[in-house]
Amino acid sequence: MTIASLTACTNSSIGKNLEQSLAPDPQLKNNSTVFGAKNVSDRQNQLTESTIKLPADFPQSIPLYSNAKLQEVTPAKDRDNGVSTRWFSSDPSNIIASFYSQQLQKNNWEIVKQQQPRENFHSILSARRNDIQVNISIQPQKVTNAAINQPKNVTEILIEYLPIKGLGTITTNSPSNGNNIPQPGESEFIGPLSQKQSTKESTKQTNSKITPNNQSQTIGDVNKVPKQLRQYIQDLAVLGIFGEEYNNSKSNSSNNGNLFQPNQSITRREYALWLVAANNAMYANRRDKQVYFASVSDRPVFKDVSPQDPNFPTIQGLAEAGLIPSSLSGDNSALLFLPDEPLTREQLLLWKIRLDTRQALPKANINAVQQAWGFQDVGKIEPKVLGALLADHQNGEKSNVRRAFGYTTLFQPKKPVTRAEAAATLWYFGTEGDGISAVDAAKLSNK
Repeated sequence: MTIASLTACTNSSIGKNLEQSLAPDPQLKNNSTVFGAKNVSDRQNQLTESTIKLPADFPQSIPLYSNAKLQEVTPAKDRDNGVSTRWFSSDPSNIIASFYSQQLQKNNWEIVKQQQPRENFHSILSARRNDIQVNISIQPQKVTNAAINQPKNVTEILIEYLPIKGLGTITTNSPSNGNNIPQPGESEFIGPLSQKQSTKESTKQTNSKITPNNQSQTIGDVNKVPKQLRQYIQDLAVLGIFGEEYNNSKSNSSNNGNLFQPNQSITRREYALWLVAANNAMYANRRDKQVYFASVSDRPVFKDVSPQDPNFPTIQGLAEAGLIPSSLSGDNSALLFLPDEPLTREQLLLWKIRLDTRQALPKANINAVQQAWGFQDVGKIEPKVLGALLADHQNGEKSNVRRAFGYTTLFQPKKPVTRAEAAATLWYFGTEGDGISAVDAAKLSNK
């Protein structure tokens, strides 16, 4: 059974409660976020452009994706005491799936089933905590915009929660395996491990996998990319790094927003999203190398990225991990993130290299960088970037600078980075002797 098809159970005990919970609330206010509210009442008041309310007993421990709107609340199918909620979001399904996977694990949910992406949906998660089970289905959908009578791409999120007491096996579209709960060493087991299991499995990698998103394998306007960069973009697209909005089926659209636009500059916000998505896809089997999302209850690091920002968990997570300059890393000048400003070459390298070396950057000065790279404009480079450039030079052929910009004697540190150049840097993570490429990651996901 998938949790994508959920209908009301008229004879269930929850029917009357749901009827009351769905009654319009004249006090309801329109805000732009739901995740992170202090209590259920606050969450209900934050539902955007909707009079549908969450049930009063909606578990606070279940994370809600901030950029999603509640569409429907119904009794869970075939469950007397279960509830299903249906949401729409304009964000790509792979980003939302990654959010839920990490948030559930971060908040001590035991993920007992994870069904990998297939043709008709992105993923299904089943998790347990205390006496509650939650099933989350995430899948791309097309809805018709009545105002313009045109289809619009959205991501549908179905969240079903129900008490564990008296619960049978967990059912999804995948074949049954008896008790249907994967064990350590099985391909669908995610964790967390018990203390006893953790000791036993400490030398083994978690076998969770990421499957290439076949809906995003081809970039429609890839022919506009410089020849040297085309394959990098195509390989990353197989992993679904860029999301469904760059599906080749839209490549002939007159709306430029449906194309990859490889030669346009990339914003700091976009690169932050790509950086985390690419790193976590490369290291899908290495939780110790993944970047975790921050919680919207965390105190904002940047004044211009609030918990209401749909990308707050990603940007805040990068700052909390010390991967981008912020007050947390001792850079008191980085009070603003400037999410919609173009990403510059020196910023790109400073963010990316830390996920390559996984260690402190070497001390460097202008002379050392001049000798290594031979840049004519080395004097224009920010001092804090010099160590990143030296570390990148030590990566030889796996250098980000060489892969994205080719041979050059001018670094042009303040020049905006194109989307194609940004993608090239994300094609490989690691050092020259120890790393992984998008091609390697795709092969691992198919095993």
